[in-house]
Amino acid sequence: MTATTIATSYKIDIAHSSATFAVAHLGISKVKGEFADVQGQIEFDPANPAASKVEAVIGVATISTRDDGRDTHLKSADFFDVERFPTMTFTSTQVEPAGEDRLKVTGDLTIRGVTRSVVLDVEGPTGEIKDPWGVYRRAASARTSISRKDYGMTWNSLLETGGLLVGDKVEISLEVEMMAQTESIAAQ
Repeated sequence: MTATTIATSYKIDIAHSSATFAVAHLGISKVKGEFADVQGQIEFDPANPAASKVEAVIGVATISTRDDGRDTHLKSADFFDVERFPTMTFTSTQVEPAGEDRLKVTGDLTIRGVTRSVVLDVEGPTGEIKDPWGVYRRAASARTSISRKDYGMTWNSLLETGGLLVGDKVEISLEVEMMAQTESIAAQ
C-alpha cells in the first residue's frame, strides 16, 4: 500500500504577522517594540513535523518603539546598525514536536552579521482554513529570549543608582499567519 504525505509551502503574510520584543528599561519596566517587515517561507508537513522548515527575514529599519529618538538610536551602530545590516534572519535547523499543538523549532538567528542558535517555543500551527478568496492559511505563535550582547549590541549607560539603562535579555514574540503557496505530494 502507498502512503501519501502532503507537505505545503507557505508564505508569511506580512499584513497579518508581527515580530515584537521587550527589554528592561531602568531596571523597573520593559520597553516594547515591533518590526513591521516580517517575511519568509515555511514548509510544513503535519504528518511529519520534523520534515518542516522555516526561513524568515525581518527588515530592521521598520523598528518602532513609539519614540522616534529611541528608534533612531536603535537603528544606529550602537544597536542594529541598519546601514550595514538591514535585515535579521532565522533559518530552522530542527523541528520537533513538543506536546499537543506545540513545536520546538531550533534554528540560526543572525543579527548584525552574528549567528547564534536559538530555540523557538511554538504554539501551533493551527489547522488549515480557506479564506474568502480561496487561499489556505495557518497561523502560529512563537516565543524565545536572547542576550543582545551575544549579537554585539553592548551599548549601555550606567545609572546613578548603579543599575543599567538597558537590560541584556530580550524577549521575542512572533505572531505569524501564513498563506499556502504550493502543494507537493510524495508517495512512499
